[in-house]
Amino acid sequence: MAEPRLTIAQVTPHPWEDGHEVNDFTGTLAGELAARGHRLLVLAPSRSPQVVRDSRRLIRAARDQPDGLFGDDGTPRVLGVGELLPRTTSRRAVAPPLPVDIARTIEEALTAASLDIVHVHEPFAPSASSIALRHSRALNVGSFHHPTERVVSTQLARRFVELFFGRLDARTASHASTAALLESFFPADYRVIAGGTTLEDRADRPSGPPHIVYCVTEERPAVRLFVRALRLLPEDAEWRATIFVPAGGAPIGPLGRRLRERLRIVAADEASEHEMLREADLLVAASTGVIPDPALLLRGVGARAIPVAPGLGVYADTLEDGRLGVLYAPGDAEALAAALARLVTDAALADDMHGRAEEARARLSWSRVTDDYEGLYRELAARRHAPGSDPAARSRLSARPLVDVDLHMHTDHSHDCATPVEVLLSTAREQGLGAIAVTDHNEISGALRARELASEFGVRVIVGEEVKTADQGEVIGLFIEEKIARGMTLQETIAEIKRQGGLVYVPHPFDRFHTVPDYENLLEVLDDIDLLEVFNPRVAIREFNDEAVRFALKYRILAGAGSDSHVPQGLGTVRLRMRDFDGPGEFLDSLRQADVIGTYSSLGYAQVQAIKFLQTRATPAPAREASRRRRVRRAVAAAERNR
Repeated sequence: MAEPRLTIAQVTPHPWEDGHEVNDFTGTLAGELAARGHRLLVLAPSRSPQVVRDSRRLIRAARDQPDGLFGDDGTPRVLGVGELLPRTTSRRAVAPPLPVDIARTIEEALTAASLDIVHVHEPFAPSASSIALRHSRALNVGSFHHPTERVVSTQLARRFVELFFGRLDARTASHASTAALLESFFPADYRVIAGGTTLEDRADRPSGPPHIVYCVTEERPAVRLFVRALRLLPEDAEWRATIFVPAGGAPIGPLGRRLRERLRIVAADEASEHEMLREADLLVAASTGVIPDPALLLRGVGARAIPVAPGLGVYADTLEDGRLGVLYAPGDAEALAAALARLVTDAALADDMHGRAEEARARLSWSRVTDDYEGLYRELAARRHAPGSDPAARSRLSARPLVDVDLHMHTDHSHDCATPVEVLLSTAREQGLGAIAVTDHNEISGALRARELASEFGVRVIVGEEVKTADQGEVIGLFIEEKIARGMTLQETIAEIKRQGGLVYVPHPFDRFHTVPDYENLLEVLDDIDLLEVFNPRVAIREFNDEAVRFALKYRILAGAGSDSHVPQGLGTVRLRMRDFDGPGEFLDSLRQADVIGTYSSLGYAQVQAIKFLQTRATPAPAREASRRRRVRRAVAAAERNR
């Protein structure tokens, strides 16, 4: 059976017209995936006002016709998501400043397209990639290409970036050294997927003495090291050299007569980088690690030049520890000169290096890169819950009346709540709730008592418990019959819920002010989660709920909601409107078509928290007990009047 095609957005932080190596990687990968039948979008800033206007027109039209975002010819559609000012920096690793309207455009694009995967490249903030990661409701892959440290992200904003990267469902690095660097600051599993290149034919290379090429893409001192090495080459050696300056300007000072006769400087308006690489016999890198350019070496291998590079980790990764090129001691002009002298005088060594590149053709190919990423995408997609429900159950439920259900609340059987069971049931009836789940902290007695009294108040009760795990947050068991002990692992707690035939409900999953499971913990138990709380009015910051919505959507987990009420005044502020059900199976089928009803209010949150404090900690125990008796009498009397 053929694998279903995926809908994928590739996002790069660099202007599409700039020819940046991240853009080259993004564009080539997108083209290869599209050739395999997948639907591809490429989101990137642009320097063209016309491209941005056309892209926004497509995005607006996609509100009614989402398929219009994708190209008709099976090629990736490139969307310019914001117009950038002319380049103000030459640092390749740094994304340019963002236009003010780019966030809205990216959010609209990601919302209009029904995406399986959002693949963000270099998602450091602020950038188009970080904005896409913030607004994505699909499975997220983050790729890291540059091997240098981002000081602002790793030092000043490290905690924030670590939490933000938690939205990534998979992380890849183009080099093992890049993966090691990132893992030291943001611990996670980084899958190394090296970039690709296409080996060209060597038959039509120009004749003459060996041609040594240096491209000025590294830090400025590197070119000076290269020139010093040229001065140290033996006088009787045959060679010629070119310094290619893609950004323009003279990279070095005056040259002596001997070098002037053999060395020329070529600007971008005289030749392209590819033309220079095609003419090169040897391609030199000389960075000491400040601004290395491993992608250039890979392009050089494809053009059949022999790379000569310092033994930095990232260059060693690219050249397979010297198998695809020659490595020398970083910062050592004499070592570089010795390596060049060997290659320009030893034709057999050069032929051997070319043979090694030919042997590596398959693992250097873009087909291999695409295989790796396609496999990763499908691996992530397989984690999602199966969509749809039983048609027969859906038909049966459609004839049932609608009921309002609150799935998260507490009674005075919880240590932090003073609401008697009778008051809870009476209030639920007054609020028009047809069913409630009583989920006391680490206790089931309140839920069992509520079920005993439910018929007197005309409210159905789902027996539940909000269980504190050892160190992985809280989880709710619904439709259970026995108390579950606190302090077990998340996996053990879930196993006990399942043993009782209950449903696993994860409350306030991303509320940093509650004890919650880490993102990685949720991924480990993804298959066992039956529903996820996407709306809890007691979270202090509404973005915590938004994050839960994104997680539920990307993994196709059923959405739950509840008031998390610890006082009667909060009961039913958020509810689910769904078809009436009988038992956990029908409950899940009904939940697939449920609507979440309620609005978030920070003022309401503060009011409920204040009432909770007054009813518990601020009131002496004798006064609480007297108040409890009065409230129970009123609730029972109200129930009798309503019979």
